[in-house]
Parts: sequence; structure tokens; C-alpha cells
Amino acid sequence: MSSPAAAPPQEVTTTGTLEILDLLRTGEVLTKTEIAGRTGLSRSTVNQRIDGLLDAGLVIPSGAESTKGRPASAYAFNQAGGQLLVADIGATGMRIGLCDLAGKLVDEVELTIVMTDGPVLVLGMVETEFSNLLKRANAGPDTVLGVGISVPGPVDTDTGQVVHPPIMTGWDRYDIPGFFRDEYDCPVIVEKDANAMAFGEQHTIYPQVRHLLMVKIGTGVGSGLISEGKLHRGADGAAGDIGHNYVPRPVGLDAEPECRCGNTGCLEAYAGGWALLRDLQAQGLDVKTVDDAVRMLRSGERNAVRLARNASRLLGEAIAVTVNLFNPRIIVIGGQLAAAEDYYFAGIREAIYRRSLPLATRRIEIVAATRGNQAGVTGMALLVAESVFTQHPLPRIYRPQTVESA
Repeated sequence: MSSPAAAPPQEVTTTGTLEILDLLRTGEVLTKTEIAGRTGLSRSTVNQRIDGLLDAGLVIPSGAESTKGRPASAYAFNQAGGQLLVADIGATGMRIGLCDLAGKLVDEVELTIVMTDGPVLVLGMVETEFSNLLKRANAGPDTVLGVGISVPGPVDTDTGQVVHPPIMTGWDRYDIPGFFRDEYDCPVIVEKDANAMAFGEQHTIYPQVRHLLMVKIGTGVGSGLISEGKLHRGADGAAGDIGHNYVPRPVGLDAEPECRCGNTGCLEAYAGGWALLRDLQAQGLDVKTVDDAVRMLRSGERNAVRLARNASRLLGEAIAVTVNLFNPRIIVIGGQLAAAEDYYFAGIREAIYRRSLPLATRRIEIVAATRGNQAGVTGMALLVAESVFTQHPLPRIYRPQTVESA
């Protein structure tokens, strides 16, 4: 009789391996000669590194023709050799996806949640859906090479824990990576949602743009920064948290609104989705979710429109501060409230151009997020792939072997 067993793990850690894998992960199919020309590595080094990547299952042979018409050995990244599991968790809903090793979404599910139910319940739902997605793909935990979780709160870069998250009651310093490590023997990456969205938009829509600002206006307000083509997290992971910048009290208000972070006068307390719900409910309107507020805006309800237009100007002024400091080429606006584009974008644009330096705005573009509801999942998958395949040691793809038994 025979039974499946995993190939013994070995580290793929030689110099030049990452350069070759990074080149092939773009989707190109290249011969060894082409790889040597692109990387500057010697032919003998390329031979050795390709052999190691073939042995690890990360690269597979692919048919090609030489320039003289004779068959030549060519190689491609084995993007179908395993899976990445990702979850984009929001305040009221989450999207969970199964992706190939290139970060391409293969299957997904969307669920309504209550973030304040706490990490054990919410992450338990994520783990259940991960298992369901793997079953539908005829795969299992052994084929998963990376797990990614994005959350609507500040994430400590070193630990993957959220720290004092304003809209994630009960999650402070919870060990999110540890929740999944017993089931999945692979890296578990936790990222702020706006960072994941920024990374996804830049890599899939604006790959030539080196400086990008992603602003998410949903239940809360946050942003992600791409600097020199790379995600900028800051020293500890707190970069881009514009939702808690102080906004001077607008004329006509008797007091500064209290924010969920514990301060008063934060941008989010004026312009976040939860603040919009607060103000609409105070006027006796029947709204329970941010999506309800968006539908009310689209119907032209005058109180909702007035509040949105006031919020858009405050958002634009806060974004203008970041424009002056960071000088992005592209500003991408996403999140649930961005779906009411007619009521937000004009005010945001006007304030940015009025409050920013002419040098910073002369070539700037302010656009709606292209990836829509999939922005977080897509960006998280790409971040996981980057983490898994650009660092030593590289993983090995699980390949069952036949073991004889008496």
C-alpha cells in the first residue's frame, strides 16, 4: 500500500535565486540565456539557481523556441502550484478570497459581520471560509503558502497586532497571526486596510506611478502611501492615519464632536461613515448602515447631501496637508462613501487645489478606486506574495510522494 507524504523541506537560499524568481513572477516565460541577460548572472549560476527552483517546485519548464527555430528550455513561475488565502475585514463586512501564487483571485465569498463581536468570533468565521474555499479548490492547508488579513485599524509592523484601534473594540493587541498558525504552517501577514488597497491599486492599475496616496472613506477614514513604488508604513506602521488629524471646529458648531479614538475634533468624527450615520439619525432619518446612507445620498435626500458636501470639504483640506507633505502623483479615493462620487469628489478636489502648493498639484490626478470592493483582497494577496517570494528562506511547494509500506 502507499500513502502520501510531503517532500522534506529544504531552504532555497542561494544568491541570485530571488532575482530570478522575481523576474519570472511577472508572468514572463524565459530561457536561461534570457534570464542571464536580464539579471547579469553568469550562465553557470543561472543553471544552478534554476535547478534549485525546479526542485522547490516554484519554477516549472515551459515550451519555447530559440531564435534559430530549435527548441529551447524555458521556465515560468509555478503560480498554480499552491494557494494564498486572504481576508479583507471591514467594520460591517468582509471579503475572503483564495488566490493563486501570483496573487490572482480564484474564488471569493462576502459576509456581513459586526466587528465589535470580537476577534475570536470574526476570525473564526474567516477560518471557516478559508476551509470552504480550499475544499472547493480540492486543496488543503498543506498547499497554502501564505495567509493575509487586512483590518480597519493601525497595525504594529513587527507583531501584526492592532494597537488601540478606534472602530475595533475588543481587538487591541490580539494575536491575529497566532490565530491561524496552528492550521497553516506559513507566513501570516496582517496589514491596515488602506495600505492593502493602496498596494493593490498601484500594482494593478498604476504600476508606473512611484508616488500614490490611497484614501479610504468608509465607516472610518484612513489612507495608504506608496513611496518610490513601495508601501510606506512609517517607523511602526502608523503612517497615513489621516482620519485622526485634528480639524478646527467649523463655524456654526457649538462643540467639537467626540471621536471613537477618545479625542475630539478628529477628521473621522466629522467625515467618517459612522459620523454621517450619527448625524442622519439625529435628524430622525431611518439609516442603520453606511450603505443605507449611500442609498439615501443617491436618492438626493437633502440632509444627507448637505452633510456629505460639508464632509467632502473637510476631507479635501486634510488630504491637501498630505499632498503638501508627500507630493503624490495620483490620489485614489475608495471605500463605501466613495460610491456616492457625485457628492464627495467635487468638494475634495476643490479643497485640494485650493489648499495645496501649485507645484504639488500641477500634474496631480484625483481618481476613484478602480478595483472597487476587491481592492483590499487584491492588494492583500499581492502583499502576501511579495512577502513570501522576496525573502529568504523561500518555501517549497507541497508535492505528495509515494511511500511504500508493508
